Amino acid sequence: MNKLAFLSIFITLFVTLANAIELDFCVGDLSLPRGPEGYVCKDPSTVTTDDFVYTGFRGEKPTTSIFKNNVTLGFVDQFPALNGLGISMARLDIGVGGVIPVHSHRTSEIIILVKGTIIAGFIDTNNKAHYKRLEVGDVMIFPQAMLHFQINIGKTLATAYVSLNGGNPGLQLTTPALFAGNLPAQIVEQITLLSHEEVMRMKKMFGTA
Repeated sequence: MNKLAFLSIFITLFVTLANAIELDFCVGDLSLPRGPEGYVCKDPSTVTTDDFVYTGFRGEKPTTSIFKNNVTLGFVDQFPALNGLGISMARLDIGVGGVIPVHSHRTSEIIILVKGTIIAGFIDTNNKAHYKRLEVGDVMIFPQAMLHFQINIGKTLATAYVSLNGGNPGLQLTTPALFAGNLPAQIVEQITLLSHEEVMRMKKMFGTA
């Protein structure tokens, strides 16, 4: 065996050992600050089965928001048992005519529709839109960081579940980011090419004008 082959085997073995699981789980201790790799582990002696069960998706969800939707997060802050596992979930309820507006995450996302009919899609960095009508049981993937959306085009409530490959994937809604925050109207007008009247209309809609 030559030196290069030996070195390759050694590096592979080292990386494999370095990634070995040292703990069965690391339920996040939300009473302590989050670090770049997540929360500090809760004392294992205090962990119970209930820590591994999340009931936040139960029941009917009102869709009375400005977008006629309700997004129930199952991220690490809501479900601390996800800490360190690199996964999270959310439930999407979209009323008739409602939308999950254009948004993005730090992670990729996969959606499965369990009720209703929607159009779902994402826009890639070439500004090409990939969108499709989804029926119950259909699954679609939204690649990491891509702007994506869902629209209820049916005559009944639509419900979907999404999974993301990160415990804290982040969520940035484009429209509220522009109009619901502290960005001055003049800057919004310049970066969007929208008229002053339209920017002020949107800001008033979000209560920031």
